[in-house]
Amino acid sequence: MKNAVNDGVWSGRWVAERLGVELVGDERLPALLGLALRRNPKRAHLLVSNVLGKHVPQSPSVIYGHGFCLGRRVRELLGASEAASAVVLGYAETATGLGHCVADGLGPAPYLHSTRRPVAGVARAGGFEESHSHATSHLLLPEDPTLLAGDGPLILVDDEFSTGNTILNTIRDLHERHPRRRYVVVALVDMRSTEDTSRLQRFAAGIGAQVDVIAAASGAVLLPRNVLEKGQQLVARHEAVQQTYERAPEHRGRVARLDLRWPGGLPDGGRHGFTQAHRNRLEAALPAMAARIAAALPHDSGRVLVLGFEELMYAPLRLAGELERLVPAEVCFSTTTRSPVLALDDPGYAIRTRLAFPAHDDPADGPGERYAYNVAGGGFDSVVAVVDSAADTPALHAPDGLAARLAAHAPHVLLTVVPSYVPESPLPESPVPESPLPESPVPESDSPVPEPTHVPERPAMLPEPLRGPAFSSYPPDEVGWLLQDLSDVTLEAPTEEREEAIQSGGAHYAESLPVEYQPSEEYQELFHAALDASTLRLARAVAVVTETVIAERSPRPVLVSLARAGTPVGVLMRRWARFRHGLELPHYAVSIVRGRGIDTNALRWLAAHHDPQDIVFVDGWTGKGAITRELAEAIGEFEAKEGVTGIDPEIAVLADPGSCVRTYGTREDFLIPSACLNSTVSGLISRTVLRADLVGPDDFHGAKFYRGLAAADVSVAFLDAVSARFSEVCDGVGTEVRELTAEDRTPTWAGWRAVERISEDYGIHDVNLVKPGVGETTRVLLRRVPWKILARTGAGADLDHVRLLAAQRGVVVEEVGDLPYTCVGLIHPKYTRGATGADGRAVNA
Repeated sequence: MKNAVNDGVWSGRWVAERLGVELVGDERLPALLGLALRRNPKRAHLLVSNVLGKHVPQSPSVIYGHGFCLGRRVRELLGASEAASAVVLGYAETATGLGHCVADGLGPAPYLHSTRRPVAGVARAGGFEESHSHATSHLLLPEDPTLLAGDGPLILVDDEFSTGNTILNTIRDLHERHPRRRYVVVALVDMRSTEDTSRLQRFAAGIGAQVDVIAAASGAVLLPRNVLEKGQQLVARHEAVQQTYERAPEHRGRVARLDLRWPGGLPDGGRHGFTQAHRNRLEAALPAMAARIAAALPHDSGRVLVLGFEELMYAPLRLAGELERLVPAEVCFSTTTRSPVLALDDPGYAIRTRLAFPAHDDPADGPGERYAYNVAGGGFDSVVAVVDSAADTPALHAPDGLAARLAAHAPHVLLTVVPSYVPESPLPESPVPESPLPESPVPESDSPVPEPTHVPERPAMLPEPLRGPAFSSYPPDEVGWLLQDLSDVTLEAPTEEREEAIQSGGAHYAESLPVEYQPSEEYQELFHAALDASTLRLARAVAVVTETVIAERSPRPVLVSLARAGTPVGVLMRRWARFRHGLELPHYAVSIVRGRGIDTNALRWLAAHHDPQDIVFVDGWTGKGAITRELAEAIGEFEAKEGVTGIDPEIAVLADPGSCVRTYGTREDFLIPSACLNSTVSGLISRTVLRADLVGPDDFHGAKFYRGLAAADVSVAFLDAVSARFSEVCDGVGTEVRELTAEDRTPTWAGWRAVERISEDYGIHDVNLVKPGVGETTRVLLRRVPWKILARTGAGADLDHVRLLAAQRGVVVEEVGDLPYTCVGLIHPKYTRGATGADGRAVNA
């Protein structure tokens, strides 16, 4: 296999012909870009840069030159005075090196790149979402908290500028914290549509700032309507048969270890900021470090690859550039990546080969595979692998690890480790593990050898959120599930058996699942009728609660829905924010279990990736307020234990008939159609599960994805029906919210008092067996063993589905005159020892 850049064939031809994709724009685009197919449900195609140094090995001088020239163009745009106060921000993972090169050309200027690797003891200075990515959350972790606080120009650097959503999310987040007059967006290619360009202009005008764009080339990718489906089919077909050079040859190359003698205390990149003082130290040390590499390479190396590691791009790129000047061999540079891409050995395809290996950084940002593309079959005599010390773990040296994968395809592999820079931290230190690899013989140097590097211990890294269609039927950008997938575990039990175990104390309700209720044709018709009748009412409630959250809680909230009933509401709130304000709000679903609290690992993930003050918990409705109290207690315990502050435990709900919260769309107890069904209106996700043998101390709570119920799924249809009515409630929602926010909304807990009274009147000694409100009553009929339904006298169509379910299960519906809710469901207390009915006789006699 030749390098895709040098084959004389456009490396996007294969995808263009099979998907009907067209690349239009500047004449330079084909030289800068190829095309490949993503193994990613969010996008079909991948623009593969030939000059970025990520997927395609390229001359380091070419890579550095493109970034440096872009920096020079920014300097010309700003002028010397403004350039002197500019700060450059690059995007992880692909643009960390590009952004650093732009910073060099600009001034040089202070540089910071976003990261997906949380670092214990380093406070967040911001964060944002990249919704189309396979891993969406970015952290900003500058060592100097004032780095982003100035009012000079902020330069945002990414490899490609496709829609502008990520840029908008970044500017919005940072502008709210530290407003400034000017932003400059820099990319190798600008592929935005006319509408995307206009949207950025409107956004800039709205915040009163100037936003300029600089790119090496511009154009557009024209996609057919069914491109995602066709792309997924192509990936499935070729992934099964394509040779990707992952099978090791019989003879392996030698792996040796080289000490670069990296200057002590010098940052390995811009994760925590890189200043002019850092730059001066690096420039002074580069020649000696490159000379050590050159001396360690075999003399007959005609083609050498310097391979960086994920976000660690700039340091190995600069080493490669120095090496290119020192040795007669052809030197190329690229890095490993987390991006899953189909490999196909065709001259018209950009990703010719793939090496896959387990994640080996500590903490690994999510489990699973990592990749090196276009390395196997590239004709490299030697590979210089440069990793940071956080990645120098046993997994790196395992039989299926990166070192072994490289040695299977290159006669000589040289491994060098750059110390992972961690700002001073009060956390305890632990030494970097020693590697079994031999030290490569190199000439002695007069440079002092730094003391062994120590890295603070970090908590175990939690995986990225689960997303559809792999988990749930929701589109991937609608919600990320902070759960573990237990779809292959049998958890269901007959309703009566579960009820007996729960009420006898033999099991907790979260340790098993009820058998999913499959609605009759009559009941499904009732659901659709209820949906048709309530969409406008629902749309208004969604608008009111979302506007209240934005006005009172956070201008850019992070929605955290309580799985699973709260998740459709969270999706609708996210859709309203996008419809009304152009906001792309992050949305996650987490588990909370009555009596056991919220998933603390999910909270740790959220606190590491977002500002805790932006977190807003979301649910569908309140009953008696048990979950509201549970959440407040759990958040208090979490903050005291973890040292995290600022999380508001109050839930935002569509309906608050129990008067338990201050943030709601309405306090009426009406039918929310998503309460009518189980998983088939909640993304095909089960109730959450918490069981000691399945959920360890470092795991998210679990849930199941019922793929087999897809034919009955109405989850997206429900969301679309409500969203379609948003335009009809726009005019009045502002006035309604202003009136609501002016009211005294202090919770009265009237619902709790009503439940206590009902418990006493009906001889139920456990208030958890009393489920008030239309939503909770529906759950009783679907998932528990109902005893009676109490309906407020005169309740109308909101209870049609309750009456139908009650009739099907032989449950009495009793009308009550002074009921504060539309209805209340009573769970049969026959398994509770000593329980008595309303007539005083023992129920379980």
